[in-house]
Amino acid sequence: MVKKVLEENDRIDILVNNAGMILRKPAAEHPDEYWFKVIDVNLNAQFLLSREFGKHMIEKGGGKIIFTCSLLSFQGGVNVPGYTASKSGVAGLVRAFGNEWGSKGICVNGLAPGYIATNNTQALREDPERSKSILDRIPIGRWGTPDDFKGPIVFLASKASDYVNGTILL
Repeated sequence: MVKKVLEENDRIDILVNNAGMILRKPAAEHPDEYWFKVIDVNLNAQFLLSREFGKHMIEKGGGKIIFTCSLLSFQGGVNVPGYTASKSGVAGLVRAFGNEWGSKGICVNGLAPGYIATNNTQALREDPERSKSILDRIPIGRWGTPDDFKGPIVFLASKASDYVNGTILL
């Protein structure tokens, strides 16, 4: 896929790593297939895409890489060990690639959303008690939406963030 994209485009300036999935099961019951599937989608794919497009960006003199982390990168989670581990790893990739590639003109940053109304959180939103306990901890009192990330993504992808590197916006 990377080869095809690079054949069809002279230059790739921005990579947004926004893939993510979650499989819920208590840690003691979390099956291997859940673990490996979540790690592959959430962490391995983001590493591989960043490495390959990053090589191109280094050759072309710069670019922007934006990762989608999670608040669980910092606080852990319940019944989501694969997701928490993968998103913690993604936060590490932001720092590692940022440290290594900042001097090569590539700004690497991340966003760490909280609770966002997507299919990943549908079960939580449909559980009245769980949803209320979550909303009680969110200062603005609502679930986030994908539209809430337009501004931060545009900022991190633009020249306005040329001195922002290795940072995760919460």
